[in-house]
Amino acid sequence: MKMKKIRNPNHPKKGSHTRMEPIRSQKDIKAIMKLLSDSPRNRLLFVMGINNGLRVGDLLKLKVSDVRKMRPGDSITIMEGKTGKQNVLVVNKAVYDALKGYLDMKKPDEKEYLFKSRKGDEAITIQAVNNKIKQWTVAINMRGNYGAHSLRKTWGYIQRTKYGVGFELICRRFNHSSPSITMRYLGIEDKEVQDLLMNEVG
Repeated sequence: MKMKKIRNPNHPKKGSHTRMEPIRSQKDIKAIMKLLSDSPRNRLLFVMGINNGLRVGDLLKLKVSDVRKMRPGDSITIMEGKTGKQNVLVVNKAVYDALKGYLDMKKPDEKEYLFKSRKGDEAITIQAVNNKIKQWTVAINMRGNYGAHSLRKTWGYIQRTKYGVGFELICRRFNHSSPSITMRYLGIEDKEVQDLLMNEVG
């Protein structure tokens, strides 16, 4: 499905600073997956982003040869561009299915970037990913500020709220210096405190 450019009514005004949000609803995640069903590269980018918790900039550095032979449970070590620290890319079943679908359909060359731009030999840019995610969220009538960082935040948010993973583990995955930074980063601290106060003692 060819996506036409849509002006995002939720995009912050020029000069303002608004924190990017995670995609909180499984229903919205599934709607975006359906929207991208005819675009295997973009679908892979979305699936890999929300299933790994890595920065988009690090995903964009991947070459086809880095991941072609990976199977569910496999991992590779990457060097984070922002921190210079080592981290891992792990392939789960969802990522494997999206990866296989992309490689089988497009048959890209081993030396190509996994998320190669259609305009040349380089990878797509973070700004292009920002624009794509804003288009996707508007297309399914989501309200809020979404962009490239939303993929990483979605992973953390779902791990915390659906699977009950502690902030300490998510912090370690994000390579944050403390769990409190992770709590603010995911934007769920206030709600969790309110929920905590509803628990009866005695």
